[in-house]
Amino acid sequence: MPRFLLILARRLLLLVPVVFLVVTFVFLLVHLVPGDPARLIVGENASQETYLQMRSRMRLDRPLLDQYVAFWREDILTGELGRDYVTNEPNIQRVMRRYPATILLAVSALVVVILVAIPLGVTAATHRGGPIDALSSVLALLGVSLPGFALAPLLILLFAVELRMLPASGSGSPRHLILPAITLGFALAAVVTRIVRSSVVEELGEDYVRTARAKGLSERRVLYKHVLKNSLIPVVTILGLQFGVLLAGAIVTEFIFSWPGIGQLLLESINQRNYSLTQSCILIISVTYVLVNTGTDLLYRWLDPRIKVE
Repeated sequence: MPRFLLILARRLLLLVPVVFLVVTFVFLLVHLVPGDPARLIVGENASQETYLQMRSRMRLDRPLLDQYVAFWREDILTGELGRDYVTNEPNIQRVMRRYPATILLAVSALVVVILVAIPLGVTAATHRGGPIDALSSVLALLGVSLPGFALAPLLILLFAVELRMLPASGSGSPRHLILPAITLGFALAAVVTRIVRSSVVEELGEDYVRTARAKGLSERRVLYKHVLKNSLIPVVTILGLQFGVLLAGAIVTEFIFSWPGIGQLLLESINQRNYSLTQSCILIISVTYVLVNTGTDLLYRWLDPRIKVE
C-alpha cells in the first residue's frame, strides 16, 4: 500500500506540468480566433466608450503576456476561471452547475459500452465463426460507419416518435438519459466489442488456461475468473483514452437531445461570443480527461500487478 501511495503521489506531481500546458493551450487557442471579441459582444452600434470598457474588462487592452499572467493570477489561481461579462458571476459556478450532467451522460455511455461490449465480445470469442461472432462484426461496422449525429435522429424517430417509449429531449428522469447514452456509447461499444473478442481469443490460447482446465475448473470459472481479467487490460486502455472522445462527443449529443451539460453550455458561450466562458468549459473538459487518464494508469496496476506505473 505505501508503494501504491508513492506511485499515486508521483502521478499527481506529473499532472502539474500537464495542467500548465493545458491552461496555456486553452489561453492561446481562444486568442488565436480571428475577430475582435469585444466588438462582437457589444455590437457594431455600440459607442466607442462602451467598446473600450468591454476591451478593458476582457483585458484586451493589455499586451498578450500581461493577459496571460492575469489569466493565471485572476482566473486560474483564484478558482473563478474568470467572470461573466454581463452578470459578473464566476464562470466556475456556471460550469459546475452543468458539470454533473455531462459526467452522468459520459458515465452512462460507458455503462452502455460495458453492458454491450463485454458480454458480446466474450460470447463472440467463445463461438468463433458462429452467428454471434458475425453479429459482433456487423455491430463494429455499424459503429464505425454511423456517427452520433446520424444515429441520434434515427433513435428519436423510432423510440420517441413512432413507438412513443422514450422522450426525445430534455432531462429530469432516467428515461431522458437512455437515448443520449446509447447515442454516445454506440460507436465505442462497437470498437470495444472487437477488442474484447480479440483479447479473449488470445488469452484462451495461453498455457495457464490449459492448466486451469486440467485441474478440473469449469469452463465458466476459467473464462470469467482468469481469462476475462487478463483480457480487460487493453479494454481499460481504450476506455481511458476514449473517455475524452466521449466528452467531446457529448457536445453534439447534448445539443441534439437538449441535455443540460457542459457541451451545451460551450455551444451557448461560442454563440454568445463569451470567450471567457468558452475557455472555462474547454479547460474543465481537458482537465477531466487528464485526470481520467491518470486513473486509468493506476487501474492497470490493480488489474495486473506485473505492470509498473512509472
